[in-house]
Amino acid sequence: MAALPTVSTRTALPDLSDDVCARLREAFRRTSYDADGVVAALGGAAHAALGRGEPVPAERASRDAGDLGTLIRLFLLGGTEPETAVKAAFAPLSPSEAAAAGVLREAGDGYRAALDIRPHGDEEGSWWVVSDLDADVLGTTVPEDHVLGVGHASLSLIRATGRRPVGSLLDLGTGNGVQALHATRHAERVTATDVSARALALAAATFRLNELDVELLRGEWFAPVARRKFDQVVCNPPFVVGPARVDYTYRDSGLAGDDASALVVRQLPGFLNDGGVGHLLASWLHTGKEDWADRVSRWLPAETDAWFVQRDVADPALYVGTWLRDAGLDPRSPEGRAKAAAWLDWFAANDVRGIGFGFVTLRRAAGRTPTVVCEDLRQAYDDPLGPEAAAWLDRVEWLRESGDSLLDVRFVVPETVLLESVEEPGDEGWATTVRRLHRTDGPGWQHEVDELATRLLAGCRGALPLEDLIELLAAAQGLSSEELAAAALPVVRELVRHGMLVPADR
Repeated sequence: MAALPTVSTRTALPDLSDDVCARLREAFRRTSYDADGVVAALGGAAHAALGRGEPVPAERASRDAGDLGTLIRLFLLGGTEPETAVKAAFAPLSPSEAAAAGVLREAGDGYRAALDIRPHGDEEGSWWVVSDLDADVLGTTVPEDHVLGVGHASLSLIRATGRRPVGSLLDLGTGNGVQALHATRHAERVTATDVSARALALAAATFRLNELDVELLRGEWFAPVARRKFDQVVCNPPFVVGPARVDYTYRDSGLAGDDASALVVRQLPGFLNDGGVGHLLASWLHTGKEDWADRVSRWLPAETDAWFVQRDVADPALYVGTWLRDAGLDPRSPEGRAKAAAWLDWFAANDVRGIGFGFVTLRRAAGRTPTVVCEDLRQAYDDPLGPEAAAWLDRVEWLRESGDSLLDVRFVVPETVLLESVEEPGDEGWATTVRRLHRTDGPGWQHEVDELATRLLAGCRGALPLEDLIELLAAAQGLSSEELAAAALPVVRELVRHGMLVPADR
């Protein structure tokens, strides 16, 4: 990878007025430049190749797509198109007007994209998201005020966010506005904030282009919404950990270590209505001094339910190299070597052994004893976490309300829960060494259980309350029902929390 030249921060902001957006939207609709239209034009194989960073199949497929192909080559492939083709594709917006608005720029006898405008869809439809061109298209490292497109982190937060209807939602650090786009599906009122003037300008263009009414406010962290409360908050903060500096506003907070994630976790519940829910991406340090779960638990304010899900732990050297390349900086270049050395020196000085990354779900639980759970879920799973997070909160609340009455509940084991047995040969035949429950949907939880637990769960068919099942099992095994109940209840609570045992009447 050759070192890319470095550029300074931009000063001019794009000017995508209502009129420009209206005509651009008309052109996009006329050409079917939307999520379904692009897939149909390219075909599944070429579209998948484009997602892997392999542009040639998409470029070849776009040649027969007319005006839509022109837009694909401009915005998705970073190509230069002749003025006649651009004029046809952008009508009724002229190429010169698009260039004046900051959408295009002249390149010889043709035009290139000056902004990244690409379709982004969900199961209900398609939007257009406006962001900055990445380093590969620019041919330089990105400026400090770079506004990132819809990347893997954004998509993972979209999938990890609950979508139950709410009255008000805050998108803290909106960037290009994609989280707020999805929020408009289930929130009556959406407010989006950012510290970056450029991010707010591009987010405003995103909302204007999609004819959406979103309140936009500028300021650091929660300052723009001081003394306000919301039913839901989503946040994809600048969570990159390391020295206290700001190379790029989309990823660096200016706070040292994992203080940015800690700040959001500490302050977010104070901006929620009672029962309100927050979803955020976060990073945390793994040091030689403490367990990661103890570290993040200390961030929490009182009366807050919290579910921390660790999805990955990165080696410090790998972490630094990944983020250098993310900005288009070659780790082998003099600048890359200097930044890597300073970064790794900071990690060494602070005894950082790894960097954890994952999702945090928070709920304001005023006047109630909070539930705080930190889980390592690094296994592969396909189901989105958002519906599971909402269900997890439901189960936590049900357990809290049930209190000591679990013995009166009739439970069932869902059909998605399977029991795996691992056996080894012995003198008297096969002997079971491991019994493991698997939940085959959601995040794929697993629990090892003993023989008594498997027998108890086998009776959970919704016919008898848990107390009766325990008494029957105790009698069959010659055990004390009180002692068996005391041993069983913690296991039952954990299985209920993970959706592996559910009340028969729910």
